[in-house]
Amino acid sequence: MGRWMGAWILTITLCLTLTCCSGEGGSQAEQLALDIRGSYLAMEGCDGSLEVTADYGQRVYRYAMDLTWQREGEWVLTLTAPENIAGITARLAAGSAALEYDGMRVETGPLSADGLSPLEGVPLLLETVQSGYIAACGLESWDGTQVLRMDCRDPESQPGTGREYALWFDPDTHALLRGELSQDGFTVLQCIFSHFQLRSDGGAA
Repeated sequence: MGRWMGAWILTITLCLTLTCCSGEGGSQAEQLALDIRGSYLAMEGCDGSLEVTADYGQRVYRYAMDLTWQREGEWVLTLTAPENIAGITARLAAGSAALEYDGMRVETGPLSADGLSPLEGVPLLLETVQSGYIAACGLESWDGTQVLRMDCRDPESQPGTGREYALWFDPDTHALLRGELSQDGFTVLQCIFSHFQLRSDGGAA
């Protein structure tokens, strides 16, 4: 019964995606968006390496980090640059709203009025891939390579208002290549992945 219910919920989620996805590439982009969302809903874990830029307007912070996540487990985010904070690890347990740090805590201030920190923004990107409202999607060309762009926001909000997400994926591996989080039209967080891999029960997806 539980497995049947899970499959039913997954089917409904993917069908709803079709109704709000549009853009260059038409049905090809829509089907690819469905496939990618399905992969992220079904994954048992992931790992990656990325560069993060947190833009506060008057000041900008840049980090490099490694991440791992396991279903029914926790997010582990380990800073690798700059050198003076390399090795600091933040953990976010499933169902928790607070990060726990191994070692000193890096204080940069919140990115938004609701207190979002740069490290919390990274798991939020993955959550958006799985369940965010897809306002538009389309195929784009990056240096001659085709990628899928997915834009997500609150369905009740207008473009350029509230919190918005732009996500880019490898069409073949479904790996997340880049993610951006904007607040009221201003990009406050940018994540560029040098490595990202989804994992299933048997290892890599």
